[in-house]
Amino acid sequence: MRVDAESDGQRIDNFLLRILKGVPRSHLYRVMRRGEVRVNKGRVKASQRLRIGDLVRIPPLRLAPPEPPGRVPEPQLARLDRSVLYEDDRLLVIDKPTGLAVHGGSGLSYGLIESLRQLRPGHELELVHRLDRETSGCLVISKRRSALRELHQLIREGKMDKRYLALLVGELAHPEVLVDAPLKKNVLRGGERLVRVDPLDGKPARTLFRRLGRFAVGGQRLTLVEAHLITGRTHQIRVHAAHLGTPLAGDPKYGDEQANRAVKACGLSRLFLHAAALTVRLDYMGGPLRVESPLPHELQQILSTLEVGE
Repeated sequence: MRVDAESDGQRIDNFLLRILKGVPRSHLYRVMRRGEVRVNKGRVKASQRLRIGDLVRIPPLRLAPPEPPGRVPEPQLARLDRSVLYEDDRLLVIDKPTGLAVHGGSGLSYGLIESLRQLRPGHELELVHRLDRETSGCLVISKRRSALRELHQLIREGKMDKRYLALLVGELAHPEVLVDAPLKKNVLRGGERLVRVDPLDGKPARTLFRRLGRFAVGGQRLTLVEAHLITGRTHQIRVHAAHLGTPLAGDPKYGDEQANRAVKACGLSRLFLHAAALTVRLDYMGGPLRVESPLPHELQQILSTLEVGE
């Protein structure tokens, strides 16, 4: 296949996932590792970006008969329809609820993007970035391929400003703390992703934590922070917070089990991480677009039950 203008700048793995709908992700990454996918006759890594005119060789792949997509329940569709924070003819910002994966797979018949495609049939809806299943808040969806390319370029250049609210277990050492710690993503045999700080093989990752308030529960200190993502790696805020010795409250993967039990007793049944605001400016906009998502009621309730620290 010859790469056209619509696919210019797209990662090869995302290109293949779009072209070869129905092929499992694991199988596509396997054939890339084996060198069966070629770009201009050369082997490629999954992260390589395509350019107009590139020639992509795709090996013959046997597909299982496609299963009908899972039908999204009407109440979920209605909830998402009410969760639109901003929309124009090129992009859509959704207030993603906690517990909803951004896409189906790994035993899930549907996720947010499949739900939106059912809600808005006929539109070219694509995820611009991702949020963990447990994380709530601002999520950007493109409605045109050209907008997707421009947004991805802005993300690569660090020109999409994303701010999160998080509750840390422990005290932040200073009012502001910059964590500059490379991260390496590992995929375990069961498909679970686990990210570690790795100064040698990790990719650059930077997060700025700013203290907003101090709290306590059962003698355990807690800190409400704004986390500014300077880069956007998988699980970045969660791993950087744990790296400081102050993991996120309610984090089952990188958190403190004893502290999680204490905040659970106060009613916290989820990860305390919320994508509260983002700012971006595309070429067609007259100025920067800032979209905010208020802290969900259940997280506000948790803060109201905690002791206020000094």
